[in-house]
Amino acid sequence: MAAGRGAQTRQSAATVVPVPYSPNMSELEGRGAAWTEEQSELPGPEVTAEPGSGHSLSPSRAGDFLTCPLLYRFRVIDRLPEPPSPAAVRGTLVHAVLEHLFDRPATGRTPEAARSLLRPEWDRLAEEEPELAGLFESDAERVTWLDEAAAMLDSYFRLEDPRRLEPKHRELSVQTVLASGLQLRGYIDRLDVAPGGDIRIVDYKTGTAPPEAFEARALFQMKFYALVLWRAEGRVPRLLQLMYLGSGEIVRYEPDESDLLATERKIEALWQAIERARESGDWRPRPGRICDWCAFKAICPAFGGTPPPLPEPGLAAPAPEPGRPALEPGRPAPEPGLPSTRARAAST
Repeated sequence: MAAGRGAQTRQSAATVVPVPYSPNMSELEGRGAAWTEEQSELPGPEVTAEPGSGHSLSPSRAGDFLTCPLLYRFRVIDRLPEPPSPAAVRGTLVHAVLEHLFDRPATGRTPEAARSLLRPEWDRLAEEEPELAGLFESDAERVTWLDEAAAMLDSYFRLEDPRRLEPKHRELSVQTVLASGLQLRGYIDRLDVAPGGDIRIVDYKTGTAPPEAFEARALFQMKFYALVLWRAEGRVPRLLQLMYLGSGEIVRYEPDESDLLATERKIEALWQAIERARESGDWRPRPGRICDWCAFKAICPAFGGTPPPLPEPGLAAPAPEPGRPALEPGRPAPEPGLPSTRARAAST
């Protein structure tokens, strides 16, 4: 299925048009790339964070603190367990299928092939995490859930044609250390490299695209990744691309050095706020619409709950970042942002 080549998109507006295809990102060899296929991580600066120092931040945890400092505390300081949700596990499943779809030859990357991967990937997840068996009350409920995941895969094929792509990396672990000593780390869903060396960072989202007023917060994660690559390799990625499979939309953004310097300042200020909260023990809740989906609502003081006592100083260390965040961030409060390109897949 072709991906609607040749159509145009409009700045700062959602347009119901096919998504244009970028041929310069589709070459098989990705000539000009600075990495080899054998490398699993990008090289970083010589400075490294001390093991266990806690001076480390990922986009997911940064998003937690921006959304609600208390949520950050529960996940990072207290390390409270969170029960898996069907929506979160579906996101993990869809990501796994899209990752392994590119293991196949280009001609074999079809909607049918993607659907055929669903059940084996689900079986693998269920074997690795036995508690997932309790997600569904009946076989019919599980079948419906798998059908919803299949629909998201169909949405992906309406956004781009994977037969014309050869990603340089998938599920790439990236990290660097800023001059302050703060380590930044994360996982990139897909990294495309054009013959001339231009880099495109791609992230799959199984939710719906946020309104434009929320776009800057949605792009923060992508700018975080772009900053890591820039500081590690000295090259600013050409394009940041968020693919929202729930609504069939793509949000694209072209960063520059000033963008990434501003992102770096924001991250440094955010880390200082985290350190102040850690020193004072003041982790204030920030109630909002996302609270209805929060696993910790029952112990949140904003809703009459009582958090557990803080761990003794020196005994708690930040929880290790998982390979795939369990939950995609909700939609936080609006934040003014710069224009981006947005497009929606054409109806078929």
